[in-house]
Amino acid sequence: MTPSPVAKRLARVIEQGGPIPVAQFMAEANAHYYATRDPLGAGGDFITAPEISQMFGELCGLWLADLWLRAGSPITALYAELGPGRGTLAADALRAMRAARLDPPVHFVETSAALRTAQAERVAGAHWHDAVAELPTSGPLLIVANEFFDALPVRQLVATANGWRERVVALNGSDFVATIGPRPMDAAIPPALIDAPPGAIIETSPAANAIAAQIATRIADQGGAALFIDYGYSGPATGDTLQAVKAHAYADPFADPGERDLTAHVDFAALAQEGRAAGLRICGPIEQGDWLNGLGIAARAASLMKARPERADEIAAARDRLVKADQMGRLFKVLAFVSPDWPEPEGFR
Repeated sequence: MTPSPVAKRLARVIEQGGPIPVAQFMAEANAHYYATRDPLGAGGDFITAPEISQMFGELCGLWLADLWLRAGSPITALYAELGPGRGTLAADALRAMRAARLDPPVHFVETSAALRTAQAERVAGAHWHDAVAELPTSGPLLIVANEFFDALPVRQLVATANGWRERVVALNGSDFVATIGPRPMDAAIPPALIDAPPGAIIETSPAANAIAAQIATRIADQGGAALFIDYGYSGPATGDTLQAVKAHAYADPFADPGERDLTAHVDFAALAQEGRAAGLRICGPIEQGDWLNGLGIAARAASLMKARPERADEIAAARDRLVKADQMGRLFKVLAFVSPDWPEPEGFR
């Protein structure tokens, strides 16, 4: 395979300045990857929950609509989605919201031209932004971020016999390889993990934390709520979760940068801390299966199967994929930020 432009650029950077942090490698590789393709669906590299079943987006929309209704139905509320994929979740969520008399303006935070085109086909009248900072500054925000944070770059710190060091990416001939950098990093390690054995890895995502902080500040100022759904854990914890997916199969995360999706598990405890710092109500994280079951996915599935009996097996399989512990139900978590002036949301009790 001919190296991608980002692979050539990263190789030059390393040749001229030495190994680079994993976070820099991941950021540049993913920027190219998402800017140059629609990666979703059977013909792409992966599939997300909204593409599995309309039930997922509908329940997200109903969760927001219920909260909005009980908050007094503010007419200035707007819907914002971070990394909205093909716009499938938004289309399903908005349809469910309209049934509850909520028809908000739609704002997408999306930098990929290819995905913006797909989103425009599914959601008429949307407004696009390159960053959270560009979202409107008035009116309550109803935010959804599904499988958004996992694609943000992570910094990896490695325990060695001589203390903690940063994991970096170097060149071995023409191949990118992970190795250990020389700079001491002990000051960045949580006290609970400082004595982890050699070889242990801690991941942090300053980019994810910064975006969570921006969202928290905006909700504290404007009102509303944010819903974060992703695969992850509550840290601090050790483990190397950096992975690559190509054509629905796991691949080497350091090969062919820019040609495969790089992700890492999300530390929901770190995101929650940003919300607490802004004075928000924090709900979760809880397992996706528990959240969807609490919102009534079984009843929705039954309704769809009654309306389309010829698709009953397909609908049941999609429901199970979303909620079963051995599929997406346990690994994926749900976290909510809610304005302290808004009511307690459903699904987290």
